[in-house]
Amino acid sequence: MKTLKDFKLYAPWEKAFNRVATPFEHFLHQQTTTGLILMFMTVVALILANSYLYDTYHHFFETRIVIGLGDYKIDHSIHHWINDGLMALFFFVIGLEIKREALVGELSDIKNAILPIIAALGGVIVPALIYYQINMGLPGENGWGIPMATDIAFAVSALVLLGKRVPIALVTFLVALAIVDDLVAVGVIAIFYTEQINMLPLLWALGCFVLLIGFNRFGIHRPLPYFLVGIVMWAFMLESGIHATIAGILVAMAIPAKPAYNPKAFQERMCDLTEKFSEYKFKEDFQLHDQQKGILHKMESNIHSVQAPLNRLEHDFHLPVSLLVIPLFAMANAGIAIDFSHLSEVIVEPITMGVMIGLVVGKVVGIFGVSFIAIKLGLAKLPNGSTNSQLFGVSFLGGIGFTMSIFIANLAWPGDGVMLFQAKMGILIASLFAGLFGYIWLRFIAKSADVQEGFEKVE
Repeated sequence: MKTLKDFKLYAPWEKAFNRVATPFEHFLHQQTTTGLILMFMTVVALILANSYLYDTYHHFFETRIVIGLGDYKIDHSIHHWINDGLMALFFFVIGLEIKREALVGELSDIKNAILPIIAALGGVIVPALIYYQINMGLPGENGWGIPMATDIAFAVSALVLLGKRVPIALVTFLVALAIVDDLVAVGVIAIFYTEQINMLPLLWALGCFVLLIGFNRFGIHRPLPYFLVGIVMWAFMLESGIHATIAGILVAMAIPAKPAYNPKAFQERMCDLTEKFSEYKFKEDFQLHDQQKGILHKMESNIHSVQAPLNRLEHDFHLPVSLLVIPLFAMANAGIAIDFSHLSEVIVEPITMGVMIGLVVGKVVGIFGVSFIAIKLGLAKLPNGSTNSQLFGVSFLGGIGFTMSIFIANLAWPGDGVMLFQAKMGILIASLFAGLFGYIWLRFIAKSADVQEGFEKVE
């Protein structure tokens, strides 16, 4: 009996192509890739900012780009276009992740969702309170939102590098926690980091959102109409005073989560097309008949129709966001010129201290402390196969607050180089410490559930 190998024309060099991965496995792989690229670009930005190329680096991102239509024009620097424009795509992917998790993921079942939700709220509130307590009444008090955020790409990358030492349930816990964390951060940005609201553009943006909801309700599954209206909504949001990247979240919320065809109809249709495809004899050079090419096009169309636009767009946009948007954001925002002779003075500044203590201590107390209390009270349970010791290590990884933390810092003090420098130093130092300590704890110190059970049996 012939196997699939007998029909292959070429020997593939990527064994992974033959393996069917689940959407969650794709998600983890993409987040790990994002984390590694983000780490590399951060190092590159720091090297450029602390070399003789600093002026070139700085002037490049301050170059103005103007886009206009008639009397209307948008005039911003490259740095601004990245933070307000390209980052809208990042928030679009975040919105898709939030919606998927709420509908079919870890957050769809309240029994599974209660622990990451409680942990995320603790990990948001405690760091913000710590920062505000340190900076209350000082010029930097507006930065209380900076230590609230967890960078999902960096945190998940650290867990994935640990392999089987960490149970998969703990990975899903961290992913769900980071997504709830992002949702809260988006709300904080929209409500607290908006200085002035222009009602007319905001009403037009709301009208665009209502139109997008109408597309969803009337069964429009093609992405193009959503993106065209989304671009217009982004422009109105930019004029409204509310940060334009929120438009990415709103567009994501309107994307249909159900496919055009049900799986049973898809299966029957594909069987029918496969039979028609096999009716034609193969040519000696393995070229397809025109009819077979037409059948393949129909198969491709059916494959897209049986996938929900939500899942398809999340899969399609992860790669460009990971390889383009996030690296450019890191390049534009992580490059800070460090004067090592005055580093000790910067570290003890209230802003820097607030960010560092908030991200390291606040996240651990908020995530682990609140989770521990909730588990003891019977409100939630530990992720399957995990221990309190492992949960403690994961809480440290929650203190990696790179992308969203820098983003909020830019909103807190736009154009204030001194405060931004102090905040970014705090973010970099805290994220580095939290990531390394969390990894070392989970790698060398934390006991797994199997080891813990073994100790109990011996006793």
